[in-house]
Amino acid sequence: MANFIWRQRKFLNWPLPALFAWCTSWLLFQGLRELGAAEWIAFLVATLWGSLLSKLAHTSMRKALVFLGFPLSMGLASGTFSLPPLGWLLLLGPVLLVYPRSAWRDAPFFPTPKKALQDLPRHVPLQKDARILDAGSGLGDGLIALRKAYPNVALHGLEMSWPLRLLSALRCRWARIEQGDIWLADWSGYHMVYLFQRPESMPRAVEKAQADLRPGCWLVSLEFEAAELQPYAFISNPGERPVWIYQAPFQRRS
Repeated sequence: MANFIWRQRKFLNWPLPALFAWCTSWLLFQGLRELGAAEWIAFLVATLWGSLLSKLAHTSMRKALVFLGFPLSMGLASGTFSLPPLGWLLLLGPVLLVYPRSAWRDAPFFPTPKKALQDLPRHVPLQKDARILDAGSGLGDGLIALRKAYPNVALHGLEMSWPLRLLSALRCRWARIEQGDIWLADWSGYHMVYLFQRPESMPRAVEKAQADLRPGCWLVSLEFEAAELQPYAFISNPGERPVWIYQAPFQRRS
């Protein structure tokens, strides 16, 4: 029973619900058409099926993506841009290449705003020989924001997707960017680790930071707080995402 529940939870990992909903909606639509159903009836049934499967997603945005995937692709395939259903399934290949399965439980691709970290040096002054890791560096937007804040430190990026790693290396030639798993990497050599993850990932980030970061080093999270820890500082500017700052050794909230 435990193994069955574990497999069910693995199935619900994003973006599996979306891929499953889009593929089965197209298969249902094509099957109904083969049985002689009118196109509008097949479209309605397949769309309703997608709306039911949207319940598998956990956030409003993801529910909308699951629900809209089939009708939007149907609209494109029926308009001037004609793409058969198989073509849409083949497009999943590049998606899985850029966003590999091992990264599905981490943050989706959301770039760091350019000015998000501009006030960070007022709270965390760093020496010129400091090393900062952008854990999950994506296309390098976090590294660009960190460079604006700390132009003289050594910046490092770690990204699971090798296409994103290559593209970010072209954008950020002044940073050292490697492909790898942020959860398996050693954080102990860095004076600061920067994250833009998601709420579900933060407990794991806290555990990793407690195990790896040396006393006096910093964990910085954009948008999402580490609810277990007492923050050293908190930056909240109008129109900008909040920045949560923690220093090792970390203090637990009472």
